[in-house]
Amino acid sequence: MSSQEDGDDTLDELLKDRARIEELPDNDEDEDGRPPFPGKHLKPKRKKNLPVWMSSATLSLFHEDDQTPSTEALAKTAAECLPYLTLEDTQGLPLNSHGLPHLRRKPHADFLRSCLGDLPAPYAAMDASRPWLFYWCIAGQSFLNEDVSSYKDRLIETVRPLQNPSGGFGGGHGQYSHCACTYATILALAAVDGLEVVDRKAMWHWLGQVKQPNGGFRMAANAEQDIRGAYCALTILTLLNLPLTLPPDSPARLTGNLDLFTDDLGTWISSCQSYEGGIAGAPGNEVHGAYAFCALACLCILDAPSRSIPAYLDVPLLTRWLASMQTTPEGGFAGRPNKLVDACYSHWVGACFALLEAARPPEEDTQEQHAIALTGQGLWNKAALVRYLLTCAQQPGKKGGMRDKPSARPDGYHTCYSLSGLSAAQHRYWYDGQRETEDEGGEESGRRLLAAFRWRGERGTAEEMRGLGVDEGDVVALVHPVFVLRFEAVEGARKRFAGGGL
Repeated sequence: MSSQEDGDDTLDELLKDRARIEELPDNDEDEDGRPPFPGKHLKPKRKKNLPVWMSSATLSLFHEDDQTPSTEALAKTAAECLPYLTLEDTQGLPLNSHGLPHLRRKPHADFLRSCLGDLPAPYAAMDASRPWLFYWCIAGQSFLNEDVSSYKDRLIETVRPLQNPSGGFGGGHGQYSHCACTYATILALAAVDGLEVVDRKAMWHWLGQVKQPNGGFRMAANAEQDIRGAYCALTILTLLNLPLTLPPDSPARLTGNLDLFTDDLGTWISSCQSYEGGIAGAPGNEVHGAYAFCALACLCILDAPSRSIPAYLDVPLLTRWLASMQTTPEGGFAGRPNKLVDACYSHWVGACFALLEAARPPEEDTQEQHAIALTGQGLWNKAALVRYLLTCAQQPGKKGGMRDKPSARPDGYHTCYSLSGLSAAQHRYWYDGQRETEDEGGEESGRRLLAAFRWRGERGTAEEMRGLGVDEGDVVALVHPVFVLRFEAVEGARKRFAGGGL
């Protein structure tokens, strides 16, 4: 017998003894009776009775893979959040009747109040963003149904020196006016019914300086042009009911032959949508979830969403992009593809869906569209977001406040937008087209942008709250989906300046 034949015989014997197909024993089957997911023996067992989006099959897809810094960070964040999401670790937080942590209303309100007092030395870096602190902390308290009217006098006296004679507000004393700081100041003042301090005529002239001949807006005179400027400027124009005609010395009027603040704006916003479907800060830039909100909210100020949004954006492509920003297994949102979950995008991305759902043309069965809003059946997983915010975003202990993710510290920014995101998930919002036929009357300007005032909201039903896993004490206030204020504050601004003029 040759050596070749000897080798073949040896191989036959090895295959006969070792390469066998065996039936798996019954006690090694998965919970539903099927063979186990490949590699299941390498995975820790998860608790039962998890939500469907956290099923064992889904969780088994998230394996340790440190091939790149991004995958390493994603895996680390998922591992950080899973014990809280699965309720293996409740961090000592009191639980509601559904087994989820209660919304810590009082500690969160106390935390926001503390951020309006004396701050430690590192906060000096935020001197140019002082109005944002006012807005986050005052509006955030109002979302918790706290009475914020007592801040009115203090806020007016604090922001009065930040208002420049040429119009608009700076971030700190002696600083140039800036759209973001002016927007935050106007929202904070509206929250406490203190808009009388605003020099509306100077504001109108200043906004004329940041309107650009191509239809967009700069963030400040000679500063960058991006979609934040457009949203901030239109919000200011609308809440203050400033004339839509451009001032005579506006660069857009002098060099672009534009007549109105709204001229060519929709076309410019359209140019910010990328091939991915998302919205960039400016044409050709990287897309981002917060820019998507600015674009959608801006278009909802211009006109009814069923007209303005489809006219300027590829809605199916944008919808798919936004839906892909909801992370698994965390259930929160990221701001960009392959980035980490962050509680602030509960608002910046989560609030987009009410605006998108209202973009369906009225002729496509308005009753069905309204029924979708009422039942909460939509484009995103609201229960997953609520679970993330209650289990992972709340700061345990005495301090209160809400945070980006469990490894981060709480701050006013994430607390405010986490609460706004909760409102987007817990309530139902829609555009009331029937109000378009109403005549407000008495407006000297004659061209007030009224579309954003026609939004309506309703509290979710008891059945919907059970589906989200929240009790009565976990429900926040209705937050306007365009202006990110209590509806009462928006209505107060509308009535205050209903007469128009300067």
